[in-house]
Amino acid sequence: MNAIVIPSGAALTVPGFWRRALHHRSFMLGAVLTALLLLAAAVSLVWTPWSPYEIDLADKLKPPSGSHWLGTDTYGRDVVSLLLVGARASILVGMIAVGIGLTVGTALGLLAAARRGWIEEAVMRFSDFTLAFPAILSAIMMTAVFGAGIVNAIVAIGIYNIPTFARITRASANAIWSREYIAASRACGKGSFAITMQHVLPNISAVLIVQISIRFAIAILAEAALSYLGLGTQPPQPSWGRMLSEAQTMMFQAPLLAVFPGVAIALAVLGLNLLGDGLRDLLDPRLARAR
Repeated sequence: MNAIVIPSGAALTVPGFWRRALHHRSFMLGAVLTALLLLAAAVSLVWTPWSPYEIDLADKLKPPSGSHWLGTDTYGRDVVSLLLVGARASILVGMIAVGIGLTVGTALGLLAAARRGWIEEAVMRFSDFTLAFPAILSAIMMTAVFGAGIVNAIVAIGIYNIPTFARITRASANAIWSREYIAASRACGKGSFAITMQHVLPNISAVLIVQISIRFAIAILAEAALSYLGLGTQPPQPSWGRMLSEAQTMMFQAPLLAVFPGVAIALAVLGLNLLGDGLRDLLDPRLARAR
């Protein structure tokens, strides 16, 4: 992966950034879809059409109507309410899991680039070892030891994100460490830590911003997969993945029960990926000059 190197502090203040962003179709579509995801989660904190936890077997498997806009599930719960609260769970898992990967992975990548030698080799071999255990496999192992739950799912996804951030940070930081102004800073007596915080980290922030949006999408997808398998969010907390799992037994009686959470997952992942692709294009000075 080629590192995107942007002068310190220029990531979001380059001339014409927002003007170009408004004309970038992928970025705008991704931003709109991501905003809808965040809006759904925010709305669910203060309002839902019906209680997502209330079971009413007399109203189960109702088709879409004026009272239940997307119908009800096998327990009589309102599907719209389940989708809104499920968005909140997806964002919670994504934020914490990506935060774990970003914090630990970036620190390891910066350390590897600053110290080099055996430290860099140890960090890279640790990344290789961690990549050998995908999020779902890690969650299965943690579930066998600690039991199923959203906390174990978050930890498993977060650990899976660490090597990605470590590798990208190391590659981008190595490109900065080879610059002339870094040599000048060393000549002035600055230590590795000061150079890393004042010069290296600000200059690789654009790369990390892009990667955050992409890994967020992967975290949402992983959470849905784990919940589908019964290893993630546990009842009665709504989850898009568990909605799919519960709907699979009713595919012939009520196929829309699988369509709605599937579309929600697809739009959330698509929006975050488009947002990441757009940010990559807008924050890369080489692509910016070409536009």
